[in-house]
Amino acid sequence: MLTPQGRARGLRRERVLACPRFDGAAFRNIVAAQTDAGAIEALAQRPRAARGDVLREYLSGGVRRTPRGAIPVLRPHAAWAEAPATGLRATWLGHSTVLLELDGVRVLTDPVWAGRASPVSFAGPKRFHAAPASIAELPPLDAVLLSHDHYDHLDREAVLALARTGTSFFTSLGVGERLEAWGVPHDRVVELDWWESVEVRGVRITAAPSRHFSGRSLLDRNRTAWSSFHVRGPRHAVFFSGDTGLTAEYADIRSRLGPVDLVMLEVGAFHPAWGDIHLGPDNALEAHALLGGGALLPVHWGTFKLALHAWDEPAETLLARAPGLGVPLVMPRVGEAVEPAHALEAPVAPWWRAVDEARGTLPADLALEPDGVEP
Repeated sequence: MLTPQGRARGLRRERVLACPRFDGAAFRNIVAAQTDAGAIEALAQRPRAARGDVLREYLSGGVRRTPRGAIPVLRPHAAWAEAPATGLRATWLGHSTVLLELDGVRVLTDPVWAGRASPVSFAGPKRFHAAPASIAELPPLDAVLLSHDHYDHLDREAVLALARTGTSFFTSLGVGERLEAWGVPHDRVVELDWWESVEVRGVRITAAPSRHFSGRSLLDRNRTAWSSFHVRGPRHAVFFSGDTGLTAEYADIRSRLGPVDLVMLEVGAFHPAWGDIHLGPDNALEAHALLGGGALLPVHWGTFKLALHAWDEPAETLLARAPGLGVPLVMPRVGEAVEPAHALEAPVAPWWRAVDEARGTLPADLALEPDGVEP
C-alpha cells in the first residue's frame, strides 16, 4: 500500500528501489529536467523576472485558452461494432485517452472521464466536451495503459469503473501500489520499468523512456515513475508518448523496438517554463523524426485548459509545419474512429476552426456527474 508520504511497500517497493532512475527518495530523469525537483520548485528557481512573466501571463488568462463554441463529439459505437478493415484503428476519446484496435486486441490509453483534471470536483481544469462514450459503452478491453499518475492521465473513478469490467492495467513503477490502494486487484496490475515487456494475446506491450515528472500532491512528488509505451502486434505497431519533453532516448526507442505505423504524441500544454517536460507541436515533430516516422496522431490537446496558449494552437502549428517536413497527420474529431491507412488518403480537415467561428455556448452535457464516469 502507499504510505501517507506516497511510498510503495513490499515487492513493488523493491522494484522501485532497484530502478536506476530512483535515487532513494524520488525518480529522476536520465537527463535532468527543471521539474525533477517539482514544478513549483522549478518555477521558484527561475530568475525573478522570468517568474513574474509566467505568473502574470497565467493570471491574465492567455489568449483563447477556452473554445468559443462547442467542440464536435462523435459517437463511435457503430464503428466499434465492426472490426477495422486494415487491422489498425484509433478512436481519440479526448486528451490522451485513445482506444486502439490493433491486430485483434483492444488497448485503452490514459483513461480520463472526469469532469475536471483535478483532485476535487468543484475546481480545476474543466472538460471542454463530454466523453464520446461512457465506460459501460466501451467494447471489451484487453489492456489499459497508464503512463503516469497526474490527474489528467490517471482518473480514479475511471480506473475503478474499468477494473469492474475485468480488464488488466499496465503502468509505470510505483503507480500499481496506488491502484491497489484504490481497490484494484493485485493480479490485474502489471508495473513495467523501461524496456520491460509483457505479451497480451499476441501483442507485445513495452514500457519505454519519457522525460516528465509525477505526483498527485505536494507530498508525493516524483515518488512514482513515468513512461511511454510501445505496442507491437503481428502486423502493426503503435507508440504512445504519455507526457514527455523532447529526449534523445526516442532514437533508442526506434533502434530497440523498431518502426511504428501510428505515433501518438502529446502536443498541448507547452510553454518555455516547462519545455523540459512537455513536447508541444514543434518538439513533437522532432520526436516523430527520432522515432522514424509513421502517421502522427496528436493527443493531449482540445479537452482541458492546462496551458497559456490558445486551445487550438497545437493543431494549427502542426497543420502548418508537418506537410513541409513530410509528416503524415491523422487529426480526427473527438470520438471519430479512424484507420490511419485510410485517413492518410485525404488531406486533414481542420474541424477545430469551425468551433471558434460558431461562437456558441458550451453544451449542457459538459455538466458531468462528479465521478466523471458517465457522459
